[in-house]
Amino acid sequence: MSPSVIVNATHLAKSYNGKMVVKDINLSIKKGECCGILGPNGAGKTTTMRMLVGHTKADKGMLEVLGFSIPDRAREMRSKVGVVPQIDNLDPDFSVSENLYSYGRYFGYSRKVLEPRIQKLLDFASLQDKADSRIQSLSGGMKRRLTLARSLINEPDLLILDEPTTGLDPQARQLIWQQLRQLQKEGLTIIISTHYMEEAERLCDRIIVMDKGDILADNRPESLIDEQIEPHVLEVHGEGVHEWHSTLKLEAGIRYEQVGETRFYYGLELKELIETLDGWGGLRYLYRPANLEDVFLKLTGRDLRDD
Repeated sequence: MSPSVIVNATHLAKSYNGKMVVKDINLSIKKGECCGILGPNGAGKTTTMRMLVGHTKADKGMLEVLGFSIPDRAREMRSKVGVVPQIDNLDPDFSVSENLYSYGRYFGYSRKVLEPRIQKLLDFASLQDKADSRIQSLSGGMKRRLTLARSLINEPDLLILDEPTTGLDPQARQLIWQQLRQLQKEGLTIIISTHYMEEAERLCDRIIVMDKGDILADNRPESLIDEQIEPHVLEVHGEGVHEWHSTLKLEAGIRYEQVGETRFYYGLELKELIETLDGWGGLRYLYRPANLEDVFLKLTGRDLRDD
């Protein structure tokens, strides 16, 4: 595997109880990329990420991470990888700095090596004043920043994050994004699994969309939007939306969907459609450029997934 390729997977597949959850996928991630893996529940993204870190063995296919064959050399590989799990697993019996120190000891680092590294990570996570605080006293955002800092204690070559900002308020989410952008600028390779389309669009220079075990799309966010969806979107909702819609004579090239009481219209140019809204009281609308969420919903559908 080339030194510039961090992850290389060929014909990777995994099934549980006879059901294929990852179907013969090919994946290559280059050094320095920030790659987002998106998909609804049951898409196969969690299983894929577990295979990447050697926690789940593939049924077939070839997988190399950081030049190590997985799962044969997964232990060696994990010494060079940082992982931020979906649910924080900090030790409640330790203080903030003790959590960092004990985690660093797992990698065999001495106190002499860890002390300056811990101070640097506390600064990075804006937790300098919380070094001696117990985990129970931290806010959700602080815990998440500490988990991110902990994942960097071994100065990894690859950082993998599973839903890094789920449940955080906007301020805490913005701070995590700032930290991840800093790591990007420093050249760290990052893989993120997220349900937040805005997060993926802001942070990732490459997006992989998965569903039902398959890779449906793989490209830069702006390229996916250009390739997969019409450039403009009009959302209309309110009392009378069905009556208004029945009066329309839609031009060729305009596509629409109904989701509950809202109608979505997609097209190259929708200004004439907007003009027909004049005089229709009770209707509200939003005219906007297409975004990654529109692409995601077009590729994976709008049905709710519970598994």
